[in-house]
Amino acid sequence: MSSPPDAPVPRWPLILLRTTATTLALLALLQVMLAGSFLNGTYDSLKDHEGNAMTLATVVVLQLGVAVAVRWPGRGSLWPLWTTLLLTVAVIGQIGAGYARALGVHVTLGVLLVSGILFALVGAWRLPLPVRAGLPGAGPDGSGRLPRPAGPVEVSK
Repeated sequence: MSSPPDAPVPRWPLILLRTTATTLALLALLQVMLAGSFLNGTYDSLKDHEGNAMTLATVVVLQLGVAVAVRWPGRGSLWPLWTTLLLTVAVIGQIGAGYARALGVHVTLGVLLVSGILFALVGAWRLPLPVRAGLPGAGPDGSGRLPRPAGPVEVSK
């Protein structure tokens, strides 16, 4: 007795992952600009740096929920969940180090955090997005993915 065919992989978790990862990257780059502005002598930007950190923390928690949706309803990779969990812990530590005025930890963790966020952004955009159900050419194997253009080319006479 054969099992029923797998349902096509949903697109929405991966689209949400790309959206939250892009938003996180933009917020992280804004954090760097605000920190540089503060170090340059514009002391009002410290309050904006704090507010942006809270927004970034909110988006990373949202992305944690999205990463869960990528894994379980979406049957996707496990790495977005672990990466986002690590980013969430790092953001919490970063905020704590900032309020504690532990600048050596805050700056070092900030560099690592921005690097991790950019790594997650690239990874989110490299995950293959399934084609929409019902589109022509939805994959010869019924997987819902378009075939890769790496196979041999056949030329007819």
